Amino acid sequence: MKYPIACLLTLACGAGLSLANDWPEFRGATGQGHADGSHLPLRWSKNENVIWKQPIPGLGWSSPVVVEGKVFLSTAVSDGTEAPSLRTLCLDAKSGKELWNSEIFPTAETKTGSLHNKNSYASPTPLVHQGKIFVHFGHHGTACLDFNGKILWRNNTLKYSPVHGSGGSPVWCEGKIVFSIDGASEPFVVALDAKTGNVAWKVARESEAKKKFSFATPLVIEVKGKKQIITPGSGVVSALDPKDGHEIWRVTYGEGYSVVPRPVFGQGLLFIATGFDRPTVIAIRPDGKGDVTKTHVAWNLTKGAPNTPSLLLAGEELYMVSDGGIASCVDAKTGKVHWQERVGGNHSASPFLAGERIYMQSEEGVGTVIKLGKTFEVLATNPLEERSLASCAAADDSLFIRTAENLYRIADRKK
Repeated sequence: MKYPIACLLTLACGAGLSLANDWPEFRGATGQGHADGSHLPLRWSKNENVIWKQPIPGLGWSSPVVVEGKVFLSTAVSDGTEAPSLRTLCLDAKSGKELWNSEIFPTAETKTGSLHNKNSYASPTPLVHQGKIFVHFGHHGTACLDFNGKILWRNNTLKYSPVHGSGGSPVWCEGKIVFSIDGASEPFVVALDAKTGNVAWKVARESEAKKKFSFATPLVIEVKGKKQIITPGSGVVSALDPKDGHEIWRVTYGEGYSVVPRPVFGQGLLFIATGFDRPTVIAIRPDGKGDVTKTHVAWNLTKGAPNTPSLLLAGEELYMVSDGGIASCVDAKTGKVHWQERVGGNHSASPFLAGERIYMQSEEGVGTVIKLGKTFEVLATNPLEERSLASCAAADDSLFIRTAENLYRIADRKK
């Protein structure tokens, strides 16, 4: 059972310009956690199949991205008492050597604030497109760099009050960088012109949920030949028109808040998770207009639904892992559960697919590899013994795993 990456690349707006073996944004080239090829390592540990380990200064839970033999990630350097220095790093993917370290927002332009214990000042994942690196630091601002670390533009004009910090990553669509701003009040979605950083459009998120804050990354899909930007937030998921941000359709889900998982799309359905306090996975037909809550929800599932890790669609099966370590496989078209099993640990990172394997990384640093399919089978359990909240990257037959202090490149040394 194999799923060609070429078929999946059509889901990402403009992602086809990245090399298939790159991992240019949160959850890879498709934005949905599909790695190209099936030669990733099955087993690893602190001493097994480690190609290199590179200490990363400061703290950040942004996922690494890998493009053209370079690894990019963001971090926040602070002693805990002063405002953070927000930075972007570039490492050589082959050796792990730091190539450059650029300060994007210095301490004079940032400030400390209340953070969730699973968050950081550098949690959004960078986006790489057409030789440019777009980095986002929530309410502190957004910037564009070239591959030498030179800042091409910055925008720190979008002011709002965050809750627990930031988390949602930017996406590319039709020459714009799009991200959600779901803070304490007056949430909105914004598109910046990719060439200048100026605001191209900004639209309010209309929601009845009492708690407005969320952290989801949008997903660009195509329905009947037209693109939609899917933007989950507290109490509502909306599909926006890339041209001006106007809402095409919406589905509401009550008081669901602190929404983190990125949507996935396939089999004619969009799949989202609705956040706290009781997460629910919802399957939506994305071809409606207006409020389609009562007409376009195909099914929903509460048992085993995640608060934090994104979903994973592989063919006709939808996979997920809950924050408490319960993994599930369900029929994507009906929501019928094929299996639900405990894989252990706590989970924040999003699972991904490579060949006929699904990779999951726990907060405790244990990588679990399970076999793709309707029968549950654990292929390997791999302890790294370091705290790990960031989602992995997969490129060049390697895993790139970020922990609290290090970035690892893991590959099969026998090949």
